[in-house]
Amino acid sequence: MGLFGFGRKKREAKEAEEIKEAEDLGAVRTEAEEDESAAETQPEQTPAFPPAPSAAYEGRGEVYGPWDVNDEDVPDYDEYLDLGSYYLPFLLGIQLRIKANRKTGQVLGATVTFGASSLEIEAFAAPKTMGLWDDMRADLLAANEKATEKEGVFGTEIMLPVTLKGGRSVMTRVVGIDGPRWMLRGVFSGRAAVAEGPETDALNKFFADIVVERGDEPLAPRDLIPMHPPVTPKQRRAAEQAAEAAEQGDDKRDVPGKPKGPFDSDQQVQVETTLSRGPMFSEVR
Repeated sequence: MGLFGFGRKKREAKEAEEIKEAEDLGAVRTEAEEDESAAETQPEQTPAFPPAPSAAYEGRGEVYGPWDVNDEDVPDYDEYLDLGSYYLPFLLGIQLRIKANRKTGQVLGATVTFGASSLEIEAFAAPKTMGLWDDMRADLLAANEKATEKEGVFGTEIMLPVTLKGGRSVMTRVVGIDGPRWMLRGVFSGRAAVAEGPETDALNKFFADIVVERGDEPLAPRDLIPMHPPVTPKQRRAAEQAAEAAEQGDDKRDVPGKPKGPFDSDQQVQVETTLSRGPMFSEVR
């Protein structure tokens, strides 16, 4: 009797184990089916720039950037850093350097550094009926015998060697994107100029996500579109609140960052370059 009872318990245990294995297998299959279903229903994200090099850059303003403020599908740039002629997107860990005229203080451009790579950004006025990049690219080739053309993710790009102080030569990658009455030029250096990898992808996406604001000011082709010192989203919202308060005649409204008393030449305004999500830029002037 004892042996029979032991055998029955053993058989019941084996049956229970088989049932558990079947349940586990069913659960695995269910999870796999759910994952597959979720993958099918989740919309694919459109890349910020074409995945393969080509001679022509197509899709700007419809599929890819850089964007114009008046493009129908322009991304939400409320949290971008405002520099006047363009808005810079958020990228954690980059350093921002402002290029300005030493005599006048006029901002002329910006350079962002990410890891061992840098990207210099300039926005130029362009003719209404034709682009500017083809002519500017031809001028670069004519002025630099070592410059060469190659197909890239932003269309035809220029590989331009640059000699630094001390005689050291570095390779740069110059790209240009034509928009409505503007051209945005990017000069990549470091790893992003000569090799593929995370830094190159990050700075390519950063450049493609820039939003340009040409403005209505009459400018000659190749003139730099006017810029101003960086304005953070927080400062921009404070200025909008101040403007609304002025329109409503509510001078007593508490506006963040509003100077106390009359403004004079001795006062300085600190440029904040951090967002609530973490450091956006480390600014160097």
